[in-house]
Amino acid sequence: MTRIVRLAARLDEPLLVTAPVNVRYLTGFVSSNAALQVDPAGDATLYTDFRYAEAARSVEDVKLEETARNLLGALAERLAGRRIAVEAAHLSLASADVLRGGGVELVATTGLVEALRAVKEPGELEHLRRAATISDRVFGELAREPFVGRTEAELAWWIEQAWHEAGADGPSFAAVVAFGENGARPHAHPRDAAIPEGTLVVVDAGCSVAGYLSDCTRTFFTAEPEGRLLELYELCLGAQGDGLAAVRPGASGQDVDAASRVAIGEAGLGERYGHGLGHGVGLEIHEAPTLRPESDSVLEPGNVVTVEPGIYLPGDVGVRIEDTVVVTDDGCERLTTVTKEPIQVG
Repeated sequence: MTRIVRLAARLDEPLLVTAPVNVRYLTGFVSSNAALQVDPAGDATLYTDFRYAEAARSVEDVKLEETARNLLGALAERLAGRRIAVEAAHLSLASADVLRGGGVELVATTGLVEALRAVKEPGELEHLRRAATISDRVFGELAREPFVGRTEAELAWWIEQAWHEAGADGPSFAAVVAFGENGARPHAHPRDAAIPEGTLVVVDAGCSVAGYLSDCTRTFFTAEPEGRLLELYELCLGAQGDGLAAVRPGASGQDVDAASRVAIGEAGLGERYGHGLGHGVGLEIHEAPTLRPESDSVLEPGNVVTVEPGIYLPGDVGVRIEDTVVVTDDGCERLTTVTKEPIQVG
């Protein structure tokens, strides 16, 4: 059963898919100016302009309609007088006004395609495994690189180049390389600041393979792993293990997140773990399902999620340890398997 047919079975009325990533998921077609109309009967029409029309003709199981470059304006004319469901999370207010101005009745929907994307097919898992394998290789090579005296930005650029050399299509997001107080910022930006001895360095990076992404974080020591820094690291590692143990079919995103907070909370550092435990990974680096206190997700086999608790001490240091895992019939399997033993880098 094709993805379009599976989506159509969930529809009560035609759905206009406008998020580029969702158009790609349903058809394999990559474009910055395309929309896909899927009808409950399973018929699908792909709309795009001249620049992409030739490529669109090779897309199977869809009818192609070439439009003007003003895609939404063209759709407003073609769909005038019709009732159409739209992706409320992806259609801007301005775009909605264009459609309504043309006489299209819009019905807001959320998460219809995303629900399909959340459960990975075997081919998708193959791409995700390949991305994770490359991630393991690059992180393993990174652990043998000198850190001390090099800037965060230099190491981030090394990682960028390493993805291509290892066979990836490129990065899945801009790498985070952050030592000391910068490591206490979960989404830190690499600085032109030299890494010193005696600190922790958080490295969060991932790569892309055929559009599918990896995501991994490791925290490195620039001195002998011991004392307070080692205690923080081991506390975070234990919390990550608790989170991994809680990932299973039927578990709620809230409960998995909560399992990762027990040890950190008992250590009096609960407020220093301020983000959710994890998120889905696939064609996007953040997608369904979610593992966080306010999550309404329930895990099922085929979900791919990150498990990444962190401890952040402002003005001091941060530590985060992250793996990407696939939910199996009885638990989860780590896709990123590079060592989590405390590693000292030079």
